[in-house]
Amino acid sequence: MKKFAALMIALILALSCFAVAEEESYTIGIAQFAEHGSLDNCREGFLAGLAEEGIVEGENLTVEYQNAQADTSMATTIASNFVANGYDLICAIATPIAVCAYNAAEDEIPVIYTAVSAPEEAGLTDGGNVTGTSDELPVAKQLETIRAMLPDAKKIGILYTTSEVNSLSTIETYKFLAPDYGFEIVESGISTAADIPLALDALLGKVDCLTNLTDNTVVSALALVLDKANAAGKPVFGSEIEQVKLGCVAAEGLDYIALGRQTGLMAAKVLKGEVKAGDMAYEVISDPSLYVNAEALARFGITLSDDLAARAIEAE
Repeated sequence: MKKFAALMIALILALSCFAVAEEESYTIGIAQFAEHGSLDNCREGFLAGLAEEGIVEGENLTVEYQNAQADTSMATTIASNFVANGYDLICAIATPIAVCAYNAAEDEIPVIYTAVSAPEEAGLTDGGNVTGTSDELPVAKQLETIRAMLPDAKKIGILYTTSEVNSLSTIETYKFLAPDYGFEIVESGISTAADIPLALDALLGKVDCLTNLTDNTVVSALALVLDKANAAGKPVFGSEIEQVKLGCVAAEGLDYIALGRQTGLMAAKVLKGEVKAGDMAYEVISDPSLYVNAEALARFGITLSDDLAARAIEAE
């Protein structure tokens, strides 16, 4: 009887060890296009979403994180290396690097993107093992808010990178909707961050305010944009909370941690084999929030209407 009990204990221990050994583990690459708050928040939210589904970095998840520093050539190299390493999945944060990852993966590895404003225009809905989340801006709501805060304004300036598909698409939306709110859009395209000072000097004299897109090159240089705009007495409206924290007066924007979390939940389904990435439609967060910077509002003498004040969230 004692021998039998000992054998059973040994069998149970062996099966337990086997189960631990067989526990699924994953290795993924996170490719981020640039270093700024909204994209950082996407990454944080993405890992939180995976963790909610039991896929936890340091336990059953290994992550290689690479940042392209707003360099498209570097983004291409990062994506190619991730594919060559045979990772289980690539998370691509922002449009330029999402396109690079999609092209490099060629259906070999699932690509889950986030912070992509216009997936269709970027070619990320043309088939393949790819899906993710879009941060399409609530342009109409932003224009409505700018009009409410600046009742006498006529011209809105937009600085953008000519190579960023997401920016080109959003500018067209702004130009289409702006007349409905009594605005004219004045745009200025740049190729690199080095072009920003001269472009701003020319743009600021023509407009009553600026509004930012989710343009990675411009957002990465937001401190410079704000310095020049403040010196010129022109308020800058952001596109999400991190830009408002840095000094933009306000933004009708998304919660990028929530967007990243939504992306992580999608990625978990793919890693667990519940669904192929290409079989899931991309998802969006549809309800923007109004974020405001009280100090910046005071600097420009902007007073919130009762309706705006009732839903404003102080960005701290």
